[in-house]
Amino acid sequence: MRYLALTVAAFALTALASAADSPAKNEPSVEQAPADPKATKIVLIAGSNYFKAGEHEYVGNCAVLMDLLKQNPNVAPVLAIDWPKKAETFDGAKAVVFLFDGAEKHQVLKEDRLAKVQKMMDAKVGLVQLHQTADYPKDFGDKARGWAGGAWEKGIGERAHWVTEFDTFPDHPTTRGVKTFKIDDGWLFKNKFVADMKGVTPLLRTWNPKAAVKPTGGQDVVAWTYDRPEGGRTFTFTGAHLHASFAQEGYRRLLVNGILWTAGVEIPKDGAKVDLDPAELPKYLKPAPPKK
Repeated sequence: MRYLALTVAAFALTALASAADSPAKNEPSVEQAPADPKATKIVLIAGSNYFKAGEHEYVGNCAVLMDLLKQNPNVAPVLAIDWPKKAETFDGAKAVVFLFDGAEKHQVLKEDRLAKVQKMMDAKVGLVQLHQTADYPKDFGDKARGWAGGAWEKGIGERAHWVTEFDTFPDHPTTRGVKTFKIDDGWLFKNKFVADMKGVTPLLRTWNPKAAVKPTGGQDVVAWTYDRPEGGRTFTFTGAHLHASFAQEGYRRLLVNGILWTAGVEIPKDGAKVDLDPAELPKYLKPAPPKK
């Protein structure tokens, strides 16, 4: 009996120690190398800037995505803030996920990053663009389309917020197991695509409910995949504005399926595993910084 009590006590102490070592949801580990070098490495790059509570929560959103990705076998997500500080962070990555500000603030336009991203594209590394990262300066549009099949450009594209319910999806690995979901999002629409949308598979379509007529020629496409001509895959979703959208199972599965697909991971017929208690979502967010 005494042995049993000691065993239980030891187990409890071990569990407490393990919990103490586990990072808080809003303090995810940064640039931590995968424990299993054979696992599929996926690098998520989150912008550090703060916008508004629950909006553009880049780090918090990437922290959620990391926990969802970890539910799937042999997948190792690695988080970087703004851009990797360690040269080896990109080594062996099968896909890279961008979630930060776009246009002239786009992280890939700084320093020598453009060449590094192009090197990854040439090596057929998967690319995921979420929300603002599909927004490029106009003189960079052709390069962006070479990576992603489509891009949002100032003067051509538009952006606005509205609620959309998505209940029909094309037959594609990224839509496996995706259930109907309804979200309020900040859409980048009227995107410009490669000629004849060759290699592009539209996944989600929506248009401004205030518009007089429905846009044509793919201008209503707000999520798509791109099979790059030289090899490699890209998944773009121009929403992802609100942290609360992760409460929707279909939304979570589409994003995780899309990330895994770009990394060359086979998507199960019922889709990726994306279990999440919506009550946990606020725990991924940091308090608002004090006003200056």
